[in-house]
Amino acid sequence: MLSSTIRLIQPFLLFSLVLIATLFISRLGLSVWQFERISNLESLVTLLFNGIRIDLSVIGYLLLVPALIHPWAMRSNKLSVFWIKAVKFLFVAIFISVLFFELATPAFINEYGFRPNRLFIEYLAYPNEVMNMLFNGHLLTLVVVFSLLVLPSKAFWRLICHLFPRQLPNKKLKLAPSAIAFSILLLVLFAFARGTIGHRPINPSLVYFSTDPLINSLTLNSIYSVAHAYKQFGDEKNAAKLYGKMQQQDVINIIQKETGLDPQSFIVSDLPSLNKRLPVYQGKPKNLVIILEESLGAQFVSTLGGLALTPEIDKLNNDSWAFKNLYATGTRSVRGIEAVITGFTPTPARAVVKLSKSQQNFFTIASLLKANNYATQFVYGGESHFDNMKSFFLGNGFTDIVDFDDIENPKFIASWGASDEDLFHQANIELNKLHSADKPFFSFIFSSSNHDPFEIPAGLITPMDYSQAQLDEYDSKELARHKAIQYADYALGKFIAKAKTQAYWQDTVFLIVADHDARASGSNLVPINNFHIPGMILNSGKDNEMDERVVSQIDLAPTLLSLIGIENVSPMLGHDLNDKQAAGRAMMQYADNFAYMKGNSVTILRPEKSALAFDYTPSTHELRPKALDSQQEQTALAHVLWGCLAYDNEWYLSDQVTRFDLALSHQNSLVAPTLSSN
Repeated sequence: MLSSTIRLIQPFLLFSLVLIATLFISRLGLSVWQFERISNLESLVTLLFNGIRIDLSVIGYLLLVPALIHPWAMRSNKLSVFWIKAVKFLFVAIFISVLFFELATPAFINEYGFRPNRLFIEYLAYPNEVMNMLFNGHLLTLVVVFSLLVLPSKAFWRLICHLFPRQLPNKKLKLAPSAIAFSILLLVLFAFARGTIGHRPINPSLVYFSTDPLINSLTLNSIYSVAHAYKQFGDEKNAAKLYGKMQQQDVINIIQKETGLDPQSFIVSDLPSLNKRLPVYQGKPKNLVIILEESLGAQFVSTLGGLALTPEIDKLNNDSWAFKNLYATGTRSVRGIEAVITGFTPTPARAVVKLSKSQQNFFTIASLLKANNYATQFVYGGESHFDNMKSFFLGNGFTDIVDFDDIENPKFIASWGASDEDLFHQANIELNKLHSADKPFFSFIFSSSNHDPFEIPAGLITPMDYSQAQLDEYDSKELARHKAIQYADYALGKFIAKAKTQAYWQDTVFLIVADHDARASGSNLVPINNFHIPGMILNSGKDNEMDERVVSQIDLAPTLLSLIGIENVSPMLGHDLNDKQAAGRAMMQYADNFAYMKGNSVTILRPEKSALAFDYTPSTHELRPKALDSQQEQTALAHVLWGCLAYDNEWYLSDQVTRFDLALSHQNSLVAPTLSSN
C-alpha cells in the first residue's frame, strides 16, 4: 500500500521540484544581474526565501486540481492511459509557460523596471502594433527567448516520460492508496497555495521587504506577477484595499480644500468636486491645440537640466510660459491622456481611457468645449484604436478622428505609423480646415516617432556629440532612443515654425507637453526624476517665463480653459496656474505605489504597508527619509482614494455640468467664484 501511495504522489512531487529549481535558478540569476541594487547578503537571503514561498504558492494553484483527480483516475486501467497522457501534456504546458515568462523577464525589467505585470496583458489586445514593435526592435530578444525554450522543453519531455509508469499494473488500484494520496496531495498543495497560516492567503505585500520596487518584484516569479495583475483587474475601483480607508466625507473635505477654491464653488452636494471658475481671458473664445509628445522626459531637455537633445524645445522654453517642475501622473501614454484631457487624478487602476464606465459621458475638456460650440479633433499618426483611444475619444466629446489612414502621402512609415513630420504636415492641413470653418476649435495631436523601436527617417538629424563616459553609459538601444528624441524635436520645431506663418496661429493657444518620461527605473519606491517632463504654453498672452512652481499634469486643463476664455464648469481638481498662489504639488502613480509631493516634501503610499516620507533633492534625484507628516499623509490618501470614489460614484460624468449650471441659476445670491488659495 505504501509503495502504491508513493507512486501516485511521485510525479507531482518530482515535477514540483523541477519547477522550484527552475524558478530558483531564474531568480538567483536575476538577483546576480541586479546585485548592485541588493543592499547586503541578508537581503539576498530574504529575497530568495520569500521567492520560494511564492513559487510554492504557484505550484499549489497550478497542480491542485489535477493532483486531486490523479489518485482516482489511476484506479481505472482504461481511464489511466488517457489520464497519464493528459497529465504529461499539462506538465509540459506548465513548464513551457513558466520558462517563457522567466525568459521574457530581463527584457521587461530593462524597459519597465520590474517583472512583467498588467502591461503584459493589456497589450495583447493590440497584436499588430505589438508584433511590429517586437520584430522591428526586439527581434534578437525574440530569437533568444524562443531558442532557450526549445532545448529545455525537449529535455523536460524526456524527463517527464520517466515520471509515470510505462506499463500499468494489471490489477485495479486499491481504494486505500488512492484515498491516502488524495489526502496528502490535498493538504500539501492547499498549504502551498495559501502560503501562510494568517487570516488571508499569501500576496505580494506579505513578501515585499525592500523600498526598491525591482527587488520587491524579484521576490515574485513572473507567471505569478502576471496572474496577480490579471486578478486585480476585477478590483480596480477600490484603492482602499491597497492603501487604507478614509471616511468619504473626509476625502471630499480634503480634496475640496486642496483645490484652493472658495467653498462656495462646490454647490451640488452629490457631485462633490463639481465647480465653476471664471477665465482670466475675457473676449472671443480662442482655439486650443494640445501636442502630446511621446516619451519625452526632462532628462533629455537641457533647459531642464538634461541632455542637449532638444534644441527646438529649449527655444520654446525660452519663448513661452514654460514649467520647470512639471510632473507626469504616470508612466504610460493613457495615463498622460487621462491627466491632460480629463484632469483626472491617477489611481492604481488602469487609466480611465480603458475602463468600461468611462467610455461615454465621462468628462473631458473636449466634451466641455463641444458644448461651447467648438469643433473637436484628435490627430494621430498611428492606428487610433490603440490603447482604446478612439473609443474613449468618440464617446467623450471628440467629433473627428484623424489617424494613419487619413494622412496624405506619408513619406516615412514606422512600426507605430506615420512619422512625426507626416503627422504634423497633416495636422497643419487639419488646423487650416478647422480655422476656415469660422468657429473655435480644439485639436489634440499625439506624436509617436519617439517610441520603441525608434524608427526615424535617415539623414535629418546629427547625433549628439557624446563624451567617452557617456558612450560607456549608454547602450545601443538608448543611443537609438536619443536619435528618435532628436528627430521628434526636429519635427516639432519644423511644425511650430510653419504654424507661426498660418492664419490660425494668432488666435490659438498651444500646449506642448510630454505624456510621460521614456521609462521609469531606479531603486526609489517612486523614481520622481522619471516623472519630470517638459511642458510649455505658447500664445498664452503672458510674458515669457520659466515657472518654477511644482506643477502636475492635472493642472494643465483648468489653466488652458482659463486662457482661452471658457468658464471651467467641471469636476476637475487641478489648479488654474494663472493664479500665482496656486499649485505647488504633484501626484504620481508608479505601479502600486503612489507619491504625493508638495514642494520637495514627498509622501509615498504603499500597498498594505505604512506610508513613508522623504525630502526630494531634484539636482541629485535623492529621496532622503524623514519623519512622516500625518497631515500630508492624509492629503495623499484622500487624493489616491478620490479617483476610485469619483469613478465608482459617477461624479465625473460630463452631463453633470448641466446640473451644476441649473443649480447656479437657483443661487441668486451667489457671487461667481474667483481664484483663491489656501
